[in-house]
Amino acid sequence: MPTAYENAGVSVEAGYEVVKRIKSHVARTNRPGVMGGIGGFGGLFDFASLGYKEPVLISGTDGVGTKLMIAKMVGKHDTIGVDCVAMCVNDIAACGAQPLFFLDYIACGKNDPALLEKVVSGVADGCVQSDAALVGGETAEMPGMYDPDEYDLAGFAVGAVEKSKIVDGSGIAEGDALIGLPSTGVHSNGFSLVRKALFEQAGYTVDTKLDELDGKSLGEVLLEPTKIYVKTLRPLFEAGVVKGVAHITGGGFIENIPRMIPQGLAAHINLGTWPVLPIFNVIEKAGAIDHMEMYNIFNMGLGMVLAVDSARADETLQILHEHGEAGYKVGSIERQNGDDRVTFSAQQ
Repeated sequence: MPTAYENAGVSVEAGYEVVKRIKSHVARTNRPGVMGGIGGFGGLFDFASLGYKEPVLISGTDGVGTKLMIAKMVGKHDTIGVDCVAMCVNDIAACGAQPLFFLDYIACGKNDPALLEKVVSGVADGCVQSDAALVGGETAEMPGMYDPDEYDLAGFAVGAVEKSKIVDGSGIAEGDALIGLPSTGVHSNGFSLVRKALFEQAGYTVDTKLDELDGKSLGEVLLEPTKIYVKTLRPLFEAGVVKGVAHITGGGFIENIPRMIPQGLAAHINLGTWPVLPIFNVIEKAGAIDHMEMYNIFNMGLGMVLAVDSARADETLQILHEHGEAGYKVGSIERQNGDDRVTFSAQQ
């Protein structure tokens, strides 16, 4: 067997083994519209079979950033794929779309089939949670670019929505209510600061256990997968209560909430109206970070913020409750006064 590529540090046989290992995980994500299987030059999806009248495709791509370094430090790689899917499908869900399919991209220094199977198993878990099919992907072994034990992960999702049901925030008006949907933790943003605050400044490790975290290690809490909101939002879209959705990712409240609000309006957030997860207090204290700056970086316990008519706020919360989901009235839409698009009340 030719060995030139092997001598250059790339294992063709390991690549074949990865494909063999992940086939069962891909099969778990099968859904109507999927054609064929993995292994071809493209992932096939029969869009015409889904019955849309005026379909609009909405796409999103993202990665998980330096949360990968926490996975490496802990030695746990079977949930990071959920984060990758979540970062993509939550963005397209914020536009009112239902995810159809997903593709992943893994770049690594050395192809470790057992490790990469764990990563892809997490991707498949995320696809199952969002009703998206995993129709393809790429594993690139790049010695010299990455160290042998390093890898990076990114993804791409496509969803669809009827043109008349796109959620773009254009109907948001003064007086509308803001409903917050709880996060499961830090999700997948701000980890460069997380690592600096917790590990460099405070001297903690991923094995450190703090009373504030109910005895869990920092590694466990930080690796908690990003919540996927696709099924949470679906009944709200069907009821027609949602005017706008902000996915609270990098840039926290300050950057993301204005993305759904028409010009001339601003969001007012009432602090203390939802439970801020303990991990954020730990990060704030460890890094000596200004409290209000935290809202410009992290989700602070809210992964999504929705704008709804104030008269339908209670209905929105009831729908969430009926589907086993939590929600909080966290603020309102006001006429913009000054340069700030997001303002905060003093915490009680």
